[in-house]
Amino acid sequence: MKIIDRYILKSHLGPFLFAFITIVFVLILQFFATFADRFIGKGIEFSAIVELIVLQSAWMVGLAAPMAVLIAVVMVFGSLTTTSEMTVLRASGISLYRVMIPVLCAGLLLSAGVERFNNVVLPEANFYAKSLMVDIARAKPAFGLKENAFSTLVDGYSIYVRKSDDRSKEISGIVIYDTTKPDNSTMVSAEKGRIDFTADYQYLVMTLFNGEIHQISQPDHKAYRNMSFKKHRFIFESTGFGFSRSGAERVRSGDSELSAKELLLIVDEFSKRISESEKHLYAPLDNLQRSISQTGVDATADRLIPSRSRMNPKGNTAAMAYVERQIDQVNEELKSIASNTEMHNKYMAAYHKKYSLSLACFIFVLVGAPLGVFARRGGFGVGAAMSLLFFVLYWMLMISGEKIAERGLLDPLISMWLANIVMACIGIGLVVSLSGSVFNTSR
Repeated sequence: MKIIDRYILKSHLGPFLFAFITIVFVLILQFFATFADRFIGKGIEFSAIVELIVLQSAWMVGLAAPMAVLIAVVMVFGSLTTTSEMTVLRASGISLYRVMIPVLCAGLLLSAGVERFNNVVLPEANFYAKSLMVDIARAKPAFGLKENAFSTLVDGYSIYVRKSDDRSKEISGIVIYDTTKPDNSTMVSAEKGRIDFTADYQYLVMTLFNGEIHQISQPDHKAYRNMSFKKHRFIFESTGFGFSRSGAERVRSGDSELSAKELLLIVDEFSKRISESEKHLYAPLDNLQRSISQTGVDATADRLIPSRSRMNPKGNTAAMAYVERQIDQVNEELKSIASNTEMHNKYMAAYHKKYSLSLACFIFVLVGAPLGVFARRGGFGVGAAMSLLFFVLYWMLMISGEKIAERGLLDPLISMWLANIVMACIGIGLVVSLSGSVFNTSR
């Protein structure tokens, strides 16, 4: 059996490495094709581009490993069935369950490795990849302006450009929303413009031509002003726009840059906020109950009836104002609970996703082995096609579970493990059906 186990594992090694490298290569090409027009000819160093691609490939590794496992298992078990090796094993008294044991053990070890990768390497790679993207955008202002989309190149400003030329630094079809001043909201539009640094690189200057400035007061919207210009300059401080590695100085943002331990710390913080809001939620109701008892109320009646001696216009007005304040406080606490619950579910879903996606390497062995026997034909094409179908199904369940968890429709623990549960049930069902039927026939 040791010889057979080594033979089966050795048969999986080649297809797995080939599938893994192919998938990662395709994903890298897709990433580069998406951002090539923003990299090439922008004056960005080649080493920075290579570093960014290497950092971005980290999330591709976590995605490619489970899919490569599925492809390799389908190909190998399909080849074993086609060459009648599976029939020989069956005739020797070796069941499909026993043949799958070494592959399942290897899948479990690989799942443990992917879990460590997702919790240690991936958050750091995502953090430095985003930092590098920010640094490139700040060093090359036009890089941060995407055509036909709003960008946040400068904090407090949302900038839209229809066309941009990085070499001439000219832009056209410009719309700028300025939210830096709380007392008024400003919108600027211009036909064309130019973006550049000052000679000392202390300021970023955006020169606009043939446009209008619209200002409206906030929050009452009572004052409005409209101005036209032939030439207008926006000057921004260029602090942080130089190409310097922000590295550890940048604050981590988003669940993709956090490990499971860090995600749990954030989840605990939101849980505390929810508990505090729930405690404060009953305070206004207790205050109302206390006020009613102090102002004279017939508590024995079917409904609360204030004493006639205490009913007067001023008292009623004050009482109504007091009740409205208490109701507003309750509403604020309810909004706080809803907001914190949403963030709690989001980070909890990200926490379970790190482990559920890692265990997919083991789950796909359960699915891939019977699929390969059903296919009965080896080859990368058949293995890739069947694997892609089931991986798409798995990924759809994973994304749907994530959305369901964030909306609070289902507990994150259940929703994020739903894909693994479904695929495991499919795999176990196929294995059971195969062990009783397919091996009764020879090839």
